[in-house]
Amino acid sequence: MELHLETVALFSLKLAYESEGQSPILRDDLVMGNYQRDVFELLVRRGDVEGIQVKVDECVRLALAAVGGVDKPLGRELRRLAGEFAGIQMMEQLDGPLIALKDYLKDIL
Repeated sequence: MELHLETVALFSLKLAYESEGQSPILRDDLVMGNYQRDVFELLVRRGDVEGIQVKVDECVRLALAAVGGVDKPLGRELRRLAGEFAGIQMMEQLDGPLIALKDYLKDIL
């Protein structure tokens, strides 16, 4: 799960900050500091669903702004997927919505 969480963060930050002609954002870049796998690993170990959702929401907001907001088709779908993820109450239920969110971000990159 930690890898999927880190990947959602990475793809979101790529959408928000990466521009053509510049070096790509990588997992070890400073911008990823609060969203690296070990940060998510700690939250997962604690069972901190809310903490995980806050971290993912921070990244998704940046991605939403990068795709033009919720008024655009890409933004509406991203908001829908993020809403499903945000509505989860138990750790065991995070995987499906998390993978859907990760796959969607990968597709729009």
